[in-house]
Amino acid sequence: MDGTLVDTEPYWIAEEYALVEAAGGVWTEEDAHDLVGQDLRVSARMILDRTPVTGTVDEIVHLLLAGVVRRTREHMPWRPGARALLTELAQAQVPSALVTMSWAPLAEVLVEHLPEGTFTAVVTGDQVTRGKPHPDPYLEAAARLGVAPEQCIAVEDSPTGAASATAAGVPTLVVPHTVAVPQMTGARQLDSLAGVSAMDLVRLATGHLTVRG
Repeated sequence: MDGTLVDTEPYWIAEEYALVEAAGGVWTEEDAHDLVGQDLRVSARMILDRTPVTGTVDEIVHLLLAGVVRRTREHMPWRPGARALLTELAQAQVPSALVTMSWAPLAEVLVEHLPEGTFTAVVTGDQVTRGKPHPDPYLEAAARLGVAPEQCIAVEDSPTGAASATAAGVPTLVVPHTVAVPQMTGARQLDSLAGVSAMDLVRLATGHLTVRG
């Protein structure tokens, strides 16, 4: 979701800076990029370990999450091509799952902005024991869709997300955004979802359509 469908990474980063600076600490761009795509509890632990911020892991998660939810409700920053592709998949009755390390309150904001039934399943970071880069989130999504992982196609934007999807055996398309994503087995990269159709997803994932990277 974050960085793939909607450009919420700047919201997360802004909330991280505000939280750390309020505690008298220093947050850097490198720190922020280390958190991209991570399980929120992992991100919270990294903030606690690196800065003067105090509190429990869950308290930090809820503080960050509340700020990002507020910002997203004020403006839903769609990534190029994402909404059009979701609409086409829904109209074609292709079962789709939202697999995000954001927690349910933020995922619900996105779902509210889409026609009912766009997502057959929603897997959030607070619903899995092990988040990305572990395969668990994508294995859970495939199970909820009732299909084998290799019959799915994942679209990701971060190294942790791509690692999670490929570890689950899901053919993966990577659209790098905030951070660079290294080449990895089982994943192909493209510059944008703009102009990408449902059939293009199949061709891209199977190697029958040439992409950059």
